[in-house]
Amino acid sequence: MRHEPQASGGAPMSTPAAQDGLRTELSDARKRALELSGKLQEVSTQNSRLVDALQRAREKMEGMRQALEHDGDLPFGHGVVVRVHRGGTAAPGTSIKSADVRSVDIAHGGRRVRTSVSPLVDFAGLRPGTEVLLNEALVVVALLPQQGTGELMTVKEVLPGERLLVSGPADDQRVVVLGGELTATPPRPGELVLVEQRSMVATQVVRPQGYSALELEHVPDTRYTDIGGLGPQIEAIRDAVELPFLHSELFAEHQLRAPRGVLLYGPPGCGKTLIAQAVAHSLSEEAGTRGYFLNIKGPELLDKYVGETERQIRLIFDRARDKAAAGHPVVIFFDEMDALFRTRGTGVSSDVETTIVPQLLAEIDGVEKLENVLVIGATNREDMLDPALLRPGRLDVKVRIRRPDREGSSQVLSLYLNESVPLAAAELEHYGSAAGAATGLCEVAVEEIFHRDSMTAMLELTDEDGTVTVLHRGDLVSGASLRNIVDRAKRAAIKRVLAGGERGLDAELVRHAVQDEFAELGQMPASGDPEEWARVSGRRGARLVKVRSLAAGA
Repeated sequence: MRHEPQASGGAPMSTPAAQDGLRTELSDARKRALELSGKLQEVSTQNSRLVDALQRAREKMEGMRQALEHDGDLPFGHGVVVRVHRGGTAAPGTSIKSADVRSVDIAHGGRRVRTSVSPLVDFAGLRPGTEVLLNEALVVVALLPQQGTGELMTVKEVLPGERLLVSGPADDQRVVVLGGELTATPPRPGELVLVEQRSMVATQVVRPQGYSALELEHVPDTRYTDIGGLGPQIEAIRDAVELPFLHSELFAEHQLRAPRGVLLYGPPGCGKTLIAQAVAHSLSEEAGTRGYFLNIKGPELLDKYVGETERQIRLIFDRARDKAAAGHPVVIFFDEMDALFRTRGTGVSSDVETTIVPQLLAEIDGVEKLENVLVIGATNREDMLDPALLRPGRLDVKVRIRRPDREGSSQVLSLYLNESVPLAAAELEHYGSAAGAATGLCEVAVEEIFHRDSMTAMLELTDEDGTVTVLHRGDLVSGASLRNIVDRAKRAAIKRVLAGGERGLDAELVRHAVQDEFAELGQMPASGDPEEWARVSGRRGARLVKVRSLAAGA
């Protein structure tokens, strides 16, 4: 019997098949070792990268710590940013590397310095005009809020490169840089800007209270129905003004141009301003777009500096043209027009009208077209206006606003005395309804105003030919006085309620209000010059030589 050979120690010797298996396992082990070696090398590389990143972070943190320690030392200086450099913008060969990095030019101590910015400061928040704090190394360490101090200058022209041509109080012209909020919204010529003198940077637009007249206002909510006693005048204005604006194609077809201006003249307090507001509202409403109304009170534009009034007039029309170009109707209303545009050569202590009047004429019919813009003037001294303003092509439409008659006075009173006002129970019972009682009280007031006897006489006028005319209450009534009468009656009704009396208006209160209103008017002295009084009050006819008050207690 044959026996297999055994290895030393009693173990059987490997067969060829077993040896092949061992070789395969050895080969697989070598492959796994190679794979593990590759992964180990990859992990080692990643670890080296992490070590490098950690080292850089440590160095950056150390740099920031040192910057904090260094930048936080007092005292700090103040500076103003003139220009911001983002870095990396210099053309090759024009700058060394250290000069082409993120930095700012600042005005500090009377000189201009380029300096760096602390890494703790938001670089994006820096722009010309920004006030900053500087450490001893002149590094920007903090941004400060705008101080709002400097010199006011007038913008003459907007220049390329975010610059402005401005003029100072002495009319000296300078070029300044746009900064602050103006970098996003540049100012317009004629506006006032605040200029920081150290850096010569314009930081914001300033609108002093005295320049409020130059602000565009939205159209007031005044309608023609809010005006009483001026039906014929309103109809004439609507025909002359609204038709050309609302039906421009028909006027173009007939080769007829729209009027450029309207003059409202007449006694004080008769509704000239209300009519101008109603015209603006009607134009805006009919055109279906938002309109603008500039209420210019004549004396507001007068300025002691030569040329300043003319500049403001130019600015008014420039802004009006800007809005009109966008399709918005614009009404420029000059109240008390005689204060600005009186006849040239009639000035007593000055001759400002010799340049103000030509400026307005140039704006109305100058080279630039004035479309969608209507000029309305109001005055009670039309005799003082320069004749050049009144010729056709300028203030084309002239409407005389007269004092209200009986019917007109009743209409005006009904605007302020109606069924919405508390009325006395006795009046409601007498007339049967609140509307009837309000109408009845208006008629009581009208009768008290227009009754003519010796008790209602107000003034005695003597003409140059000796004719004597007596004016009564009804001859001096105005829309303003009618409203004041109703207000007096309402105040008396309130006082009666507070004293424990009956609530609401009645005929007695209305009569007393009329009497008190004209008694107060009679106590006001008439002008020493009869002709002057006649012009202001709107009286026409023969020249007056004497005005005497007949009111009781005068």
